[in-house]
Amino acid sequence: MGNCFSLHGRRRRRYIKSRHRKLEATNTHYMMHEGIKTVEVEKLCESTDKPILCMCILTWNMNGKASSDLEVLIGGNRKFDLFVVGLQEVPRRNMARLLQKVLVDTHRLVGAAIMQSLQLFVFGPKNSEPSAKDIMVEKHAVGGLGGLIGRKKGAVAISFSFKGIRMEFINCHLSAHASNVEERNAQCRHISHSFMSKKSPYARPSHITVWLGDLNYRIQGIDTLPARSLIQRNLLKMLKSKDQLRQEAERGQVFNGYCEGDLEFKPTYKYNIGSSNYDTSYKVRVPSWTDRILFKIEKSDNIDAALHSYESIDHINTSDHKPVRAHLCLKLKKPG
Repeated sequence: MGNCFSLHGRRRRRYIKSRHRKLEATNTHYMMHEGIKTVEVEKLCESTDKPILCMCILTWNMNGKASSDLEVLIGGNRKFDLFVVGLQEVPRRNMARLLQKVLVDTHRLVGAAIMQSLQLFVFGPKNSEPSAKDIMVEKHAVGGLGGLIGRKKGAVAISFSFKGIRMEFINCHLSAHASNVEERNAQCRHISHSFMSKKSPYARPSHITVWLGDLNYRIQGIDTLPARSLIQRNLLKMLKSKDQLRQEAERGQVFNGYCEGDLEFKPTYKYNIGSSNYDTSYKVRVPSWTDRILFKIEKSDNIDAALHSYESIDHINTSDHKPVRAHLCLKLKKPG
């Protein structure tokens, strides 16, 4: 009997130690977990701390529709060092040529990554050095064709060095529908792992990584009519708490340590094509911030980022998505 009780006691002690180790691991995970950090928009770009470079980053799901709004998409400010344009559900048009036509006076195409309807372009200064160096292009498909032939899900990426800064831009189009949140999480992880595994083990990490695209995370836990009422009354703060992307990031599932500007613009999906009215089809979808731009600075580097705008372009009506645009500048950190 004594041996039996002794054996039982040893098993119980091992069980308790195992539970403690699991709890410690869980607590360590939560201590290390940062989620997505909301950064404030600094209205003025000009300051005493002159940026190393400034870039305009754009994402737009074109819904397979040709558009004459590329001038509006790019905007009137051509003083950026870089224009980064990520497109999803691109129609059968030569978008590189059409975008180059808009930027012909100031910028030239320095990199492109194309996987059917998922396309990413980087434009640099036309008549100045240094130009982009060590350009690498990656592609990673996930799932099927998004329900329509030629509308690819997955991600394309371009990495390069510019003015001594190593950058990586990832344009993605993830699975649709509110219920597929775990599938989107898995796709984010697979894409990230795929791109990392293709790099040389001796390659230094990027100073900055930017994810943009139709991430397809939805507003969850509220019906469409109450959601639209909050939007109409400009009570976006109450909707932001129901954003799947932020919820999943807080759980440590995706985009840990990334930054994003505050969502002060209306949800970018889903609109009736040709208008700025939300979906009136029989599905009457809940409006959602599906289209996002997030960035992450390598902590060990002496570089900081300042966000000077994060906005949707509401007056483009040729798609069921509104484009999203960010003005991001990189600068050296102040000592101390």
